[in-house]
Amino acid sequence: MSDTLLTADIQLIQRILPHRYPFLLVDKVVDINGTQSARGIKNVTMNEPHFQGHFPGTPIMPGVTIIEAMAQTAAVMVGTALDLADKEMLIYFMAIDACKFRRKVIPGDVLEMNLTTLRGKPGGKVWKFAGRATVEGDLAAEAEFSAMMDLPKA
Repeated sequence: MSDTLLTADIQLIQRILPHRYPFLLVDKVVDINGTQSARGIKNVTMNEPHFQGHFPGTPIMPGVTIIEAMAQTAAVMVGTALDLADKEMLIYFMAIDACKFRRKVIPGDVLEMNLTTLRGKPGGKVWKFAGRATVEGDLAAEAEFSAMMDLPKA
C-alpha cells in the first residue's frame, strides 16, 4: 500500500454500499489507509426522518444509527481498499461489543467516525472493527463490531 490516503465521495460510497435514503448514514470517507483505518463524515441535519419521533421538540440522533454510520464507514473503507465498487456487496452485523454512548448528537453536528480494523483480510468474509464517533473532538459513541461482507457469486 502506498503512503497516499484515499477518499470516497458520495458517488463512490453508493457504488460500494447497498444503502440508500433514508438509511445511507455516511456522506464521505477520508483518510482511507488501505483496510487498516479510515474516517467517515456524517453531516447531521434536521431533515432526517428519525428526528420526527426521536424526540419531538428535542431531536437526538438515535445511538443505533451512530453505530450503523460507523459500520457503513468500515464497509466503505474495505470496499475502497479492495476495489469492491459495483460488486453488489451486502454487509451484515454479526456482533456489537463494548458499545457506549457519551454525548448527544443533534442536527447541525458533524459526526466523525474513526474506524480501525481489528481483524480481517482480503478475501475474508468476517471482519472486526473498533469505532469512535466524535463531534468537535468530543466522544459521542464507541463500539467494537463484527460484520460479514458478502459478495454475490459470479
